[in-house]
Amino acid sequence: MSTDPLLQPFQLKHLTLRNRLFISAHEPAYPEDGMPKGRYRAYHVERARGGVALTMTAGSASVSRDSPPVFNNILAWKDEVVPHLRAMTDAVHDEGAAIMIQLTHLGRRTRWDKGDWLPVLSPSHEREPAHRAFTKKMEEWDIERVIQDYAEAAERMKAGGMDGVEFECYGHLMDQFISPLTNRLDAPWGGSLDNRMAFPLAVLKACRARVGDDFLLGVRYVADERLPGGVDAAEGIEVGRRFKQSGLVDFLNVIRGHIDTDPGLTDVIPIQGMPASPHLDFAGEVRQAVDVPILHAARVPDVATARHAIASGKVDMIGMTRAHLTEPHLVRKIRAGHEDRIRPCVGANYCLDRIYQGGLAFCIHNAASGREETLPHDIAPAPERKRVVIVGAGPAGLEAARVAGQRGHDVTVFEAADQPGGQIRLTAQSPRKKEMMGIIDWRMAECSRSGVKFRFNTLADAETVLQETPDIVVIATGGLPNTEILQTGNDLVVSAWDILSGDAKPGRTVLVFDDAGDHAGMQAAEMISETGASVEIMTPDRAFAPEVMAMNLVPYMRAMQPRDVTFTVTWRLTGVVRHGNALKATISSDYGPMTQERVVDQIVVNHGTLPLDDLYFALKPLSRNLGAVDHEALVDQRPQTLVPNPGGRFHLWRIGDAVASRNTHAAILDALRLMSIH
Repeated sequence: MSTDPLLQPFQLKHLTLRNRLFISAHEPAYPEDGMPKGRYRAYHVERARGGVALTMTAGSASVSRDSPPVFNNILAWKDEVVPHLRAMTDAVHDEGAAIMIQLTHLGRRTRWDKGDWLPVLSPSHEREPAHRAFTKKMEEWDIERVIQDYAEAAERMKAGGMDGVEFECYGHLMDQFISPLTNRLDAPWGGSLDNRMAFPLAVLKACRARVGDDFLLGVRYVADERLPGGVDAAEGIEVGRRFKQSGLVDFLNVIRGHIDTDPGLTDVIPIQGMPASPHLDFAGEVRQAVDVPILHAARVPDVATARHAIASGKVDMIGMTRAHLTEPHLVRKIRAGHEDRIRPCVGANYCLDRIYQGGLAFCIHNAASGREETLPHDIAPAPERKRVVIVGAGPAGLEAARVAGQRGHDVTVFEAADQPGGQIRLTAQSPRKKEMMGIIDWRMAECSRSGVKFRFNTLADAETVLQETPDIVVIATGGLPNTEILQTGNDLVVSAWDILSGDAKPGRTVLVFDDAGDHAGMQAAEMISETGASVEIMTPDRAFAPEVMAMNLVPYMRAMQPRDVTFTVTWRLTGVVRHGNALKATISSDYGPMTQERVVDQIVVNHGTLPLDDLYFALKPLSRNLGAVDHEALVDQRPQTLVPNPGGRFHLWRIGDAVASRNTHAAILDALRLMSIH
């Protein structure tokens, strides 16, 4: 028996959990037609196989038709969900893990123009800023109906083989009743704490009557809203006590904060550059005061933090949700003594930001997560050892090298710089983003284990590559900033990269023209603003930095709004001329024949990259496939068989920004899809 606190079993009522790690309820937006089908099932089964004690599904499953699936939620109000749940729960149980589901009525945290276009409900007319829906103030018949919807949904979850249900009580309808900020009802549903708790307790009572005592019921609730006039810590602890005193709750999952705005959500679920486990001590206070099994999850990115949470008695179960998105076999590696091989969550929050922008959850540097049906987490040996040459040691090249090395190939990587990282190393120049280097460091360690050879300070040409007599050549040379976009004055601007690398010193009055809308532009603007400069960030789009997305935008805004920084949308930089010792910028609008001018001493352009592809085109006529990729085979994960040039010496592919300006996830996905089948 291990003495590791994390690996100790935990008895939750009648259910024995094999260790102290769980995956908190979250919605990766994988449902199809509101049902958890193959992709959803494979995602959770992989993590059960990886050793986690409990995986919680849905974030959250919707109990009512008038709780439309704004996050592509599971539709728990449909009977047809039961067989899909059963297929998933049986498969998870077969791997030795427990599985629960989170149920909710979203209340105001959705939109009326989703689903069936029914009015959005809440115990007031208060609009949630994040989703912008003005709500119908609930009537008695709404309340009675929704309580029964919860009960029927809980019964379906039990029929689907779930070990229990967790009710979402932060930011959703249950919490909207408890919080005085969102409950404007008269007694018996509003006013005093007794009245404000009447709805969630009525839901619990109705559900318990349907599912019996041999089924777990818990609540993930806000124990401190951190909002003036809202539920504070004292009242939040009293809420916890009342849940326990009801005799209806088997566990509580503690949240601190509010999620009705992007900044609030980011404080509840912090991202890179923010403190780890910021609410853990508070969860421990709730555990001491309420004396009920306590679960908690909020930026617990590493095993050491999780181990401390359990060893110190702060909580009974600790959640590592984003960490398991990155590393589904986290527990298995702890148990095997391979903690150093755990792929680190770098807190980039690409996963959650994609969900809140209507996409599927994908990890920035584990492209197999969410694609378990087609892409491997464990790399299988190749049937034949080949010589593989990779040019470029950024994220794309290193992923290609890692996978090829683990396949058993003889791999050589050429890199022009003196160290690996590519654009990631540039990103990590910002102190808040230094965790991004985990993407590079982990791959370098994995490459070392499989014998990959690196040749740094080597600007590879065709002759360099051919001397290796390769069977496969992968060009991962990335790109360089594209600033040649103006009608006049392209030679007078600098790139965002120039600022980040230190090649260009920030000016005193600076125009940052950002129509790529990604991190490079915002990072450059933030770095310039730190010097005390006056900065204007301009975009021709109707919103700035759309590729940065909601939660990642929060730290940028917190850094720059107190400074001399302005944000200008719907204007396009078209030309620059010298104006004495300064620069005069001409800007125009896509909306009509308007022009303006700015006089500044520096202009920074962020317009993506152009591929560094000279080597690729030099090698292309010598390759067997002439660089071609069979997209059908790639997506279906079948080997590439295109050979338009049978006399060629090797197969040639290019990946990442050497193809086109995209992002880190796309570069890593390119590499994994190609190399895991060759």
